[in-house]
Amino acid sequence: MTTVTNVSNTGTSSVATAPARQPAFGQEFNSFIKLLTAQVRNQDPLSPLDSTQFVEQLATFSSLEQQVNTNTNLKSISSMISDLARTMTAQSPGQALSLQSSWLPFSGDSVQFRGEMPAGTSRGVLTIKNETGQAVWTETLGIGGGVYSWDGRTTSGSQAPTGDLYEYSIDTYNAAGEYTGSVAPRPIL
Repeated sequence: MTTVTNVSNTGTSSVATAPARQPAFGQEFNSFIKLLTAQVRNQDPLSPLDSTQFVEQLATFSSLEQQVNTNTNLKSISSMISDLARTMTAQSPGQALSLQSSWLPFSGDSVQFRGEMPAGTSRGVLTIKNETGQAVWTETLGIGGGVYSWDGRTTSGSQAPTGDLYEYSIDTYNAAGEYTGSVAPRPIL
């Protein structure tokens, strides 16, 4: 059995720290292998862990790593789209620019968008989801392809955090109330 004792440092020191870096791809896996090795080395030999538990831990860790990478990539793509839109806007002064995108960052200002519903639509429902896929706002839209806006309010009454990425979608329904599809709103920049 291994005994671990607590160590504390009561002195003060000043150390300059470097900015946090994203770990290289696979570095998290190497860290997991080191933790797994330490776990095996220090387990009780009279009651070892089942090998399927190790596989489950590895699968969970791998899934988490992929979700982190996906969120990082989505933020990067959103930033590129936003930069592209700003460039296009700068080249067309005095004109409103809209482009179709399901994901937009929330900057704290109201987000304006056009909701162009297909023919035969009698009702459109705007749903805004956060990066984890949880719906933070739902609203029934009028039909007519007008300009709509979201001011960052959530269904709980709180304000959405700025800088977070949100997915916007409009579900469409016919006169019988049947779901007919989903369209991406066109943000107006």
